[in-house]
Amino acid sequence: MTDLLSRRHFLAATGGLVAGGLVRPVRAATTPRKVIVDADIGVDDTMALLMVHFAPEVEIVGITTVNGNGTLANTTRNALFLAEKFGINAPVAKGAGISLDNRSETAPTFIHGDNAMGNIVLPTHINRTVDARPAWRMIVDMVRAHPHEITILGLGRLTNLALALRHDPAIADLTKEVIVMGGGFGLHGDLGNVTPAAEANFKGDPLAADIACGASWPMTIVGVDVTFQTTMNDAYLRTIRDQGGAGSGLIWDVTRFYMAFHKQRLGLDSMYVNDASASAYLLRPDLFKTRRGAVRVVCGGVADGESILKPAGKHFPASAWDNRPEQAICGDVDADGVRTLFAQVMRGH
Repeated sequence: MTDLLSRRHFLAATGGLVAGGLVRPVRAATTPRKVIVDADIGVDDTMALLMVHFAPEVEIVGITTVNGNGTLANTTRNALFLAEKFGINAPVAKGAGISLDNRSETAPTFIHGDNAMGNIVLPTHINRTVDARPAWRMIVDMVRAHPHEITILGLGRLTNLALALRHDPAIADLTKEVIVMGGGFGLHGDLGNVTPAAEANFKGDPLAADIACGASWPMTIVGVDVTFQTTMNDAYLRTIRDQGGAGSGLIWDVTRFYMAFHKQRLGLDSMYVNDASASAYLLRPDLFKTRRGAVRVVCGGVADGESILKPAGKHFPASAWDNRPEQAICGDVDADGVRTLFAQVMRGH
């Protein structure tokens, strides 16, 4: 078993709900923060979406979909299902089904199930329908309608964000913030989860990731080297389920297949908290430590999809990192704090 899949990520991070310091109660801001969730709705995206939906200081103003954890048809259906079930009153726009360089990869059904929702039974009919606009158009429209107010939470491949930039580059300077779950910088020994060099979201569309990371909007990247530090086990998820909350039962149900993957395929007794770690950063950035620098994403070759940081303040000969904006990458996380925060939000207090 490689270091990527080793048990070291789980030894210190699978305790109770409040195994570390106290987390401040979640309180609504005077004006809720406007967020577009761009996601390939699968199991961990479901957790991340519900986390921001139930946080009183957030208003989800749009959901855009992309392929990845499931086919585009499935991830879009899942977004409509969650929006209808939990009363998320935001338009859902269907996004890109292939990468900027025309890659169309098979969905990882062995991780997220055939329907990308852990094979739970889904309704045969959903009343919610997709917005008439493509995802990139809705992103542009939202940012233009609410300049300097929109945060984009990117939980999948960044194809929709790159397309939005291609059609209207000026939105980069009008976007409040972009928070991305993707990449990996080796800070805890991990660069990727689908190859030794690459994480799934960046590997699925490395050109889009490179474009998005090079835009002038303020971006924070939560990579797998950090998301692997926070895990949840069955005891924790059972407590979430039993303590109630509108989405607690669904969280338990969708994670059964996902947890089985971690146990059977990886030999682990807990699951990684990937996308919900990005939601945690949105709600509580103080739970994370960051560093800054220009970011490039490798396009092609054996390291296809690898994300590489040129640290701020370090000087090198002229290179492909020059004239790129400094972005923030997460380097460490208070895992107990993230678990406690997730439990608080899902309980509703």
